[in-house]
Amino acid sequence: MPQAGPSWDAETDLLVIGAGAAGMTAALVAALEGLDVILCEKSDMVGGTTATSAGTVWIPGNRQGQRTGTPDTIEAARTYLAAMLGAHATDERLDTFLRAGPIVLDYLEQKTSVRFVAPPLHPDYKRLPGAAIGGRALGAVPFDGRKLGDDFARIRPPRREFMVLGGMMVGKADIPSLLAPFRNWTNFRHASGLLARHVLDRISHRRGTRLIMGNALVARLFDSIRRAGVDLRFETGLTELICDDGKVAGAALSSPGGKVAIRACKGVILATGGIGWSRELRQRLFPEAARRYSLAPSSNTGDGILAAERLDAVIDRDLESPGLWMPSSVMAQADGHVSIFPHIMLDRAKPGLLAVDTSGRRFVNEADSYHDFVVAMLRSNLSAASASPAFLICDRTFIRDFGIGLVHPGTRRLGEFLQTSYLIEGETIADLAQKIGVDREQLAETVERYNRSADTGVDEDFGRGSSALNRFNGDPETKPNPCLRRIGPGPYYAVAIWPSDLASSAGLCTDSRARVLSRDGRPLSRLYAVGTDSSSIFRGTYPGPGTMIGPAIVFAWCAAMDAAGRSFPAE
Repeated sequence: MPQAGPSWDAETDLLVIGAGAAGMTAALVAALEGLDVILCEKSDMVGGTTATSAGTVWIPGNRQGQRTGTPDTIEAARTYLAAMLGAHATDERLDTFLRAGPIVLDYLEQKTSVRFVAPPLHPDYKRLPGAAIGGRALGAVPFDGRKLGDDFARIRPPRREFMVLGGMMVGKADIPSLLAPFRNWTNFRHASGLLARHVLDRISHRRGTRLIMGNALVARLFDSIRRAGVDLRFETGLTELICDDGKVAGAALSSPGGKVAIRACKGVILATGGIGWSRELRQRLFPEAARRYSLAPSSNTGDGILAAERLDAVIDRDLESPGLWMPSSVMAQADGHVSIFPHIMLDRAKPGLLAVDTSGRRFVNEADSYHDFVVAMLRSNLSAASASPAFLICDRTFIRDFGIGLVHPGTRRLGEFLQTSYLIEGETIADLAQKIGVDREQLAETVERYNRSADTGVDEDFGRGSSALNRFNGDPETKPNPCLRRIGPGPYYAVAIWPSDLASSAGLCTDSRARVLSRDGRPLSRLYAVGTDSSSIFRGTYPGPGTMIGPAIVFAWCAAMDAAGRSFPAE
C-alpha cells in the first residue's frame, strides 16, 4: 500500500473526489452535518453524466408521489425487485436503499434547494409484479441558471444534440408546442415564452439559463454546496489513495498548481464516474461489441476504481450486465465534433419504425427500455463482430412526424444527413437492403410481417405496444396500437445504431454504508465509493427511469452520514 508522505498540503475532515450528482450530494450532506469538506473535480465543470441525462431519480415510497396523486409503497417495490433480482433481492444494500430513499429526499428538500416532483405517468421498465406506472420516478424541478451568476458556466451543458437554437434546453413536454406553435393558444403561449426567454438569455450567456432535467438537478446541488461553504476545487484529479497505519488517510491529486496531498481525517469518498472511458477497464469488463462508444464525459477514466483496486478493493462481477446500455447513432459534424446520439425514447417507440440486425430480421421490441434494447443487440448476431451495427428503418412520413435520431421532426432537407451516410436512403426495400448490407428478401419479409402486425395492432413477435412503458412513449393518436403503423411507401431510410454505455453497473464492492470492501469482505477503513464507482444494487438490470441516480444520491447520503458518525434508518 502507498504510505503517507512526510507532509500534507491540506487537511480536511472529508475528501470527496468527483462532482457529479453522487459526489456533490456526499459533500453537501457532510457539510450540513458539520464536517469540513473538500470536493475535488477532475474537469472544469460539475455534473458528470447526470448533467447530460434526464436527471430522473427512482426512489420508491416517496412523499413527492403522494403529493401529486401517484402514491407508491416500498412493499410494492420489494415485490417488483424480488421478481427482477431473485435471490439477489436479499442484498442488505437494497434494503438500505428502500428504507433510506424517502428519508434522503425529505432531508434534501428540508435543508437544500434540491427539489423533486413526480410526473403523473412514468412507468417502470419491466412488466413484473409490483411494477408502478408513476410515483417512483421523480424529476428535478426546473432551475434558473441566472441565480448562479458567473458560476453558471461551471454547469456541464447537455449534449449539444439535445439543444436547439444555439443552446436552448428542450424537454419532452416542450416538443409539441415547438413543433406546432399555432395549433392552439396553449401551444403558442408556451412556445413564445420559451423563445422569448432564450433570446434574452443569449444576450449575456453562451446558452439558455432555463435548466431542466439533469441540468436542473446538477444546478440545484451546485447551488446548495456553494451555500454550504464546501471547498470545491476544479481540475483536480485523483492519482493515488494514501494509507497510514492500514487506514486510508487521504489522497494525492493532480491540480493546476502541481501535485497536492490532502489529508482526510474522516475518510475519502470516491465518486469519479465509474468505468467511463478507461481503456483498461472496458477491455477487462465489457463485451467487445460494447467497448467502442460511451456517453460518459471524457474526463471519466476509471480513476476511483483503479486507485481502490491498488488497495486490495475488488470489482463486483456477479452481475447480469457490466454496463447500463444505450443504443446510439454516430455522425461526424462539419466542425469535427462527433455526435453520439442516444436513442432514448423519442423515435424507437413511435409507430412506423422497426429495428433489424445484420440478418435483416427484427430482434427486439423496439419500444422497450434502451438498456433492454441493447441487451437484445448483444445477444443477437451483432455480438459476434464489434464492427456490425443494427439499423433503425422507417419511411419519409415517419421522419416528418417524429424525426429519427439527429434528424428532427419535420426536417425537409435531408442532404447533410445523406451526404455523411448518417441517413441511408433507398427508393425500395430491396434498394435499402443492398445499401445497408442485409439480405433483401429477408428484409422485405421482415417489413411485410411488421406491416401485417400494424394492420391488426398486435405484434405477435415481440409484443410491441403491450406494456405501459411502450404506450407511454408511443403516439396516442395512432390506433389501435400507439407503437405500430405501416411502413411505406418509399422512399425508405435507415440509421445505423451501435451499443454504447450510459454508465457502468460493474464497480467496487461496497456495503450498506457505502464502505469499500477488500477481497476478504471487510471494509477498507475510511474509504467509501458512491455512484458508479460502486457496483449497482440492481446487479446490471434496469428497473426503471432514474435507477442510476436514485441509488447514487441515497448512498452518497449514507457515506456522508457514516463519516459524520450519524445513525442510519431503523438502526
